[in-house]
Amino acid sequence: MKARLGALLFGIGVLCLVVAAGVAYYVAPTVTKLPYDLQLCNADGKPEGCLKASHAVAENATFLQIKKDDTAIRTGTLDAATEVAPQAETTDKEMTGDLKGEAVVWDGYGTVKWTEKGEVISQYSAEFAIDRKTAAAVKWDKQFLQADGPEGPDDVTFAGQIYKFPFHTEKKTYQYFDRDLRKALPISFKGTEQIKGVEAYRFEQVIPQTDVSPAADKVGFLLGTFAPDATSGKVMYTNTRTIWVEPVSGNFVKVREQQKKLLVPDQGAATVLLNADFVYNDETISNSVDSAKKTRDQLTLIGRTLPLALAVLGVLLLIAGLWLFFAGRRSAAARHRADDVDDTDAYGVPAQSPAPEQEEVPAGAPARTADTEVEREH
Repeated sequence: MKARLGALLFGIGVLCLVVAAGVAYYVAPTVTKLPYDLQLCNADGKPEGCLKASHAVAENATFLQIKKDDTAIRTGTLDAATEVAPQAETTDKEMTGDLKGEAVVWDGYGTVKWTEKGEVISQYSAEFAIDRKTAAAVKWDKQFLQADGPEGPDDVTFAGQIYKFPFHTEKKTYQYFDRDLRKALPISFKGTEQIKGVEAYRFEQVIPQTDVSPAADKVGFLLGTFAPDATSGKVMYTNTRTIWVEPVSGNFVKVREQQKKLLVPDQGAATVLLNADFVYNDETISNSVDSAKKTRDQLTLIGRTLPLALAVLGVLLLIAGLWLFFAGRRSAAARHRADDVDDTDAYGVPAQSPAPEQEEVPAGAPARTADTEVEREH
């Protein structure tokens, strides 16, 4: 019985080890890829795992407001809302060849509002393809970026990280795409911090003063409004971008951008077009932390906890199975030896067969002896 039970436990142990290897080497890699079916959240925050809009707020900001008959520099609170919308149908149709199964198409939308007035200050929309594992932009001929204007989408080449870092983010320098410069620049790991109870890697990207002048007619319009004596000028841009990333999921948990734009004419003083310190508001940080926690826990469960638990259980069952199997074999051998001992005396000599029964002699009759038997034969 022990041997049979041991063999059964041994078989289950082998199965546990096989399943552990399968989860670690086949299942885990599939869950560290961006899915195709991510959805935007509705007003109730559903469905589960949906994408929520992020809001970064800049208080006491200085900014340019362009209106048809009233263009001026304003001061107030700005709310920059960003939404990401995965495009499953476009992915299925457009991601062919080397991109099939390896990349997804996302749309990004951004709107900056003047909180006190409820007026839109700027907007943009974009469509791009990103690698499902690294979340970095990949080459795709139909990507575009449209910002501040009714003109058609502008050609652009997205590169680097955009709205997410890779699963299992490392403590190193990545490339991060800047929308104003329309190119990716280094963003460096600077340390580890706790954000609402979650460990986050802090990355920083410093963009020095760079010329981002729009088309000549737009520069001319700005010069005519703020530097009428100038004959030429340019728009200079700086930004210090800090992103806190939950490393297992690669999700942003907090973002800060300290942006500045100056109109620099060839004559006259410079004009501040933008001076704003955008930081995720508390609700966005909380939502981001909760989402990162869920993703992190799922990835940890499938990628580490479950395979390790199955492996440990498998080893224990193997040991228990082997012990029971050999213990059962020893017990069976002992029983066989015990049966053999029962057929010998204390000295190992086979027991004597019982003497044949003597014929019963009637009372008073002479005892039968060997001689008597001889006599009778004669």
